[in-house]
Amino acid sequence: MFHCGLRTGIFRRQDSPDRQAASPMTAITIYHNPACGTSRNTLALIRNSGAEPEVIEYLKTPPTKARLQELLAAMGIHVRALLREKGTPYAELDLGNPKWTDDELLDCMLAHPILINRPIVVTPLGVRLCRPSEQVLDILPQPQQGAFTKEDGEVVINAQGQRV
Repeated sequence: MFHCGLRTGIFRRQDSPDRQAASPMTAITIYHNPACGTSRNTLALIRNSGAEPEVIEYLKTPPTKARLQELLAAMGIHVRALLREKGTPYAELDLGNPKWTDDELLDCMLAHPILINRPIVVTPLGVRLCRPSEQVLDILPQPQQGAFTKEDGEVVINAQGQRV
C-alpha cells in the first residue's frame, strides 16, 4: 500500500519559505504546466489581454503547503476539487478513498505535484482553477485585445475582443 503523507515519512518534504507570491509589479500569477494544453491556452488568454503574468511552473517549483491552502481558500473549493486524476498516481495511491483527510491529501499533492490540477490563476479580481481555459476571462482585469483561437481550433474571442 502506498502512503504519501508527511505523517508516514515516506515522501517527506521540507516546506521552504514561500517564494510563489507575485512580485508587487506582477498583478497576475499562473501556476502553469507547459505540457498541458489547457494551461497553455490559459496563459495565451492572459497575454491576449495585454498582461505578462508571473509564470510558476509548479512541477518544478511546487507551492508550499501554506500557499496551497491559501489558494484553495481563495478559490472557495475543497482539496479534493483540486486533485487531478488523469495522468497521475491518483489511482495507485488510492486517493479516491474517503479515508484520506484534507491534510493528508495536501501532503500527497506536495509529494506528487502532478496531482495538483492546473492551471491556477491569481489576479486582483480573484483566484480560479481555469478549467476550461475560458474561466480566466472572468478574473482578468483587462479585456481581450483581439481574436483568440484555442490550440484545438475552437474560437473563444472574436476579432472585436468579445467572447464567442
